[in-house]
Amino acid sequence: MKNGLRWWIIGLVGVATVINYIDRNALAVMWPAIAKDIGADKADYALLVTIFMIAYAAGQSLFGRLFDVIGTRLGFTVSILVWSVSIALHSAARGIGSFGILRATLGVSEAGNWPGAVKVNALWFPSSERALAQGIFNSGAAIGAIIAAPLVALLFGQFGWRATFVVVGLLGMLWLLPWFWLYRGDPGAHPWLSEAERAHIAGDGQRHADAGPAPRLGELLRHKQSWSIIVARFFLDPVWWLFVSWLPIYLAETFGFDVQKIGLFAWVPFVGAMFGSLFGGWLAGRLIRSGWSVLKARKAVITLGGAIMLPALLLTIRAADPLYAVLLIAAVLFGFQVAINNIQTLPSDFFGSGGAGSLAGFSGTAAVAGTLITTWLVPVMTRHGYASIFALAAAIVPLSVLAIWLLGGRTAPVPLAGRVKGMEE
Repeated sequence: MKNGLRWWIIGLVGVATVINYIDRNALAVMWPAIAKDIGADKADYALLVTIFMIAYAAGQSLFGRLFDVIGTRLGFTVSILVWSVSIALHSAARGIGSFGILRATLGVSEAGNWPGAVKVNALWFPSSERALAQGIFNSGAAIGAIIAAPLVALLFGQFGWRATFVVVGLLGMLWLLPWFWLYRGDPGAHPWLSEAERAHIAGDGQRHADAGPAPRLGELLRHKQSWSIIVARFFLDPVWWLFVSWLPIYLAETFGFDVQKIGLFAWVPFVGAMFGSLFGGWLAGRLIRSGWSVLKARKAVITLGGAIMLPALLLTIRAADPLYAVLLIAAVLFGFQVAINNIQTLPSDFFGSGGAGSLAGFSGTAAVAGTLITTWLVPVMTRHGYASIFALAAAIVPLSVLAIWLLGGRTAPVPLAGRVKGMEE
């Protein structure tokens, strides 16, 4: 572990993300059986999805600030402890009311995983490695989406839906054991961190924003660079959630798939997402190491991700073959992860680790706001097929890229009032 502690830590955060996606998807996988037992219908499920997303939006900002105030070790502990208890208590739910309360607590607490990961990234990695570290973390979302359905279905077949919720809740509890053992402190205080690795982490001149107290959100929002991230995520994240939430229904309604066929096809796009997470991080780091400025490299890779997404979305509009459709969607999600990894590293690039959690959380809230709008539009726009919603997704991708170019400024980091000013690019 000597001179590689940072990679073990981000890998463990990636495992937390896998658990996060297993927990959130367990309800959807088992919904037919749950709905039959409690007398619920499709409208009730839509209500639970909305409750989760609204709570998730609030949780992004709440935990973003919480990580900046109480620290990374304790912040992750609170987040995963609450979400693990919440998903386990689904086993005791008796109706939509109790499920709604538990989906709200699950949404708030699961949201903490994302600003927490951005905070870890900002603390433990120099700017040249942050996008790759973010890619490792984000690949956990894709892996979780790939394995959630078969794993939950297997547990359901063995134990039933109530016991399955308890089992998946235990996964998060078990994760806390290596977390407490491995994460003994931030880089400045971790007893296992070698001086060579500590110097490597701090050696790029990007730690200017770590001195002094964490900046308040209002101070961060006075800078247009913050709004470049917020606006970009408002427009881009709905594309990811469009396929996370609606891909099985798209396959069923467009190609007449049953559950078995959905299981054969629905995982394919997330393999593309996993490779996109890693490629986007690797490419940004390669450009920075070759002499590109941090912000120039980020903008270039974000633009490349958008350039991959746009034609793939347009081609999906007329996809008449299911294999062709899921391969195109895999390309969309590949491009999405190439772009989003670098967008999610921008809070730490601009403001260092001191404000990374707060800005990541607030931009996550904006992302969920955009996602909710898209979610409400899907039933209306897909009455006669999915072409119109795919066209809308294609239209908002360039808006996300433009936000980075028009509002992102020319230099990073951004000096904050009352804090130590650092080197510009």
